[in-house]
Amino acid sequence: MLPVILLVDDEEEILDFLERILSNKYTIFKAEGGQEALKILEEEAIQLVISDVMMPEMDGFALCRVIKSHFNHSHIPVILLTAKNTIQSKIEGLELGADAYIEKPFSKEYLLAQIASLIANRSLIKEYFANSPLAHIKSMAHSKADERFLEMLNKTIYENIEDVDLDVETLAHLLNMSRITLYRKIKAISNLTPIELINITRLKKAAELLAQREFKIYEVANMVGFSSQSNFARNFHKQFNMTPSDYMHEMQNRSEP
Repeated sequence: MLPVILLVDDEEEILDFLERILSNKYTIFKAEGGQEALKILEEEAIQLVISDVMMPEMDGFALCRVIKSHFNHSHIPVILLTAKNTIQSKIEGLELGADAYIEKPFSKEYLLAQIASLIANRSLIKEYFANSPLAHIKSMAHSKADERFLEMLNKTIYENIEDVDLDVETLAHLLNMSRITLYRKIKAISNLTPIELINITRLKKAAELLAQREFKIYEVANMVGFSSQSNFARNFHKQFNMTPSDYMHEMQNRSEP
């Protein structure tokens, strides 16, 4: 599936121009103002927003502020397009959480490069978190709202990590969220399903315990909610490309002078 981009501008010609540039590589949604953009964000799984700054009613700065402070949307990268080329306007956009600030007129190639870079960087961060045993979940946060959510999510999983039956419904209930909202938010930030994230969180906690070299492997497996040592070992190897015992040896070698 193509990444999904939302274009926001009060000038229809600009929207059509941007759509022509981007439609070969991305699925495009268009909005002629900030309020319409927010409605689309509620209904569609948007992965990146490109917005003009100068718009009536709700300008691009206000839209960016709402996106970056709203729980459901705070993970979405925002590119602001503007004819304003003052340092102050750039600072204002970046302080509101904009991920890129592009001055008009801009080249097609430059815009495409910025979009590709933002989407690729998000993907690399997600892969690093999933594949690195000690990478913290907050490494995926791109806003304060994301950071607060991920901290709360991680804390809740840790508090229930010994529960072999911890699932999406239970996690959603503990977080006082609907199952669908939780699923969408986790998927958008991490590209993982909630079950996959729970499993990876178990394995990362296991890596932390194994690195301490105070527990046997079967003890660690029980402590992080796996029903058997063999199941734990298979999952650990699949996720981190090494066995639990190999990981313990590697951490021991690192700690030795």
